[in-house]
Amino acid sequence: MRPGLTIGEFATLTQLSVRTLRRYHESGLLEPAVVDRFTGYRYYSAEQIPPAQVIHRLRQLDVPLAEVRSILRADDPQRRADLINGHLRRLEQELDRTRSAVVSLRQLLHPAPNDLRVELRTVAARTVAAISDHVALDDAIAWYDTALAELDAAFPPAERTGPPGGRYANELFTDGAGAMTVFRAVRRPAASGRIQVVQLPATDLAVTVHAGPHDDIDVTYGRLGAWVVTHALAVDGPINENYLVGPRDTAIRDRWRTEIGWPVFRVTPLRHPA
Repeated sequence: MRPGLTIGEFATLTQLSVRTLRRYHESGLLEPAVVDRFTGYRYYSAEQIPPAQVIHRLRQLDVPLAEVRSILRADDPQRRADLINGHLRRLEQELDRTRSAVVSLRQLLHPAPNDLRVELRTVAARTVAAISDHVALDDAIAWYDTALAELDAAFPPAERTGPPGGRYANELFTDGAGAMTVFRAVRRPAASGRIQVVQLPATDLAVTVHAGPHDDIDVTYGRLGAWVVTHALAVDGPINENYLVGPRDTAIRDRWRTEIGWPVFRVTPLRHPA
């Protein structure tokens, strides 16, 4: 059995690029759990996902690497939390754009109970109306909004047979740019403008639902990734999301529901959780 997550899989789960993970390894900030002495391949453990996400959020908040290192090495958890909360308070006063990073970091500092509900689901092949492109991660939200607006204009509510969805290549997270596909299941898919008729392949998914806005959706991704590793599954293919309830359905952010699906295949006999 593999010694853990490859650097590419870990990059996808934590949304830290492979280049960044290598730099953190070289600086001693985040070292892999195992480095194969023959191949040099880096492997990470599921337990390293939360620390990696803390580093990611701290760096988004412009905390210098030296201070990140001191926070992570603090022996007293309360002292560590105090240091981080101090940064958060200052940045909240200065920058509105830090809101989403603050929400995510606070959840990582105070994890929710381990009540993640995961379903193993086989999704049949289906034909959808979709828009695809190679997109930079920094432009992903804006690109998604315009693509879905185009799909909604082409297919009014009476034509739709389900919520919108997306498929996102691992490279979007590992390399900072990659293939994005936004789609709608509709009664009569038809090509128009950027819209193409696309056959989505059948796939096996480990599925969970993220509740609320996307400020801390990376935490749900990390918890789902840990579940996948714990249950001896391996990631195989692009990320899937279904937007069960979103901004187009209600302005009440706490009611939003995003279904996250990791394509998986079994590497050892799977025991379903009780």
